[in-house]
Amino acid sequence: MLKFSMAKFHIIIPAAGSGSRMGLDKPKQYLVLHKQTFVERVTRVFENISFIDSIHIALHPEDGVWKTLNLSFSSKVQTHYCGGASRSETVSNALESIKEEVDEQDWILVHDAARPGIQEKDVIHLIEALRDDPVGGLLAYPIADTIKKSNKEDRVIDSPVRDHLWQAQTPQMYRYKMLTDALNSFDGIPTDESQAIERLGMKPKLIKGDFKNFKVTYQEDLKILESLITK
Repeated sequence: MLKFSMAKFHIIIPAAGSGSRMGLDKPKQYLVLHKQTFVERVTRVFENISFIDSIHIALHPEDGVWKTLNLSFSSKVQTHYCGGASRSETVSNALESIKEEVDEQDWILVHDAARPGIQEKDVIHLIEALRDDPVGGLLAYPIADTIKKSNKEDRVIDSPVRDHLWQAQTPQMYRYKMLTDALNSFDGIPTDESQAIERLGMKPKLIKGDFKNFKVTYQEDLKILESLITK
């Protein structure tokens, strides 16, 4: 039996993107992997973890697909038509939508709908590792390939040392107040929650995840994921 402090655990799933880089006629959160849409699949993973208190799916205000799926979830799953112009704006809007339901010291886990390879074991590992951490952190995967930095003409200008380089994943896990303050004070558009936390001078903890938890961005990514996940 897992034991946790009094702080609760809440999930935000930003699912308001268009998926334009895949060149498809529907948002990628509605792509299907083994008869489940991406957003349904990730929601089921969190729903199956008993100590997660609430799950919040942040949809585009004009989303016309979600209701047609006729999905049935437990009462801890809620939808919010609060998507913004960027992923970070969607997360900020979702945080505002749930502020009356959470304590400022509750943990918020943000997970991309476009990462349907997330597994329960990795979510539990993340929570166990960070539940008493003063900052929080994220799942990530160490980079093994040689990295190249290019100029505008795609010519190599540097080969950074790959030691201590990680590929960020999600969920990313921070206290409600810290995350809200970080996103609200960020000048520009952060690429993820951790970048906003870093701008506050904090050092998020990296927790090794699984390779299968990569972000589906291009059409070939889906084929790779289908070969890695069999059900």
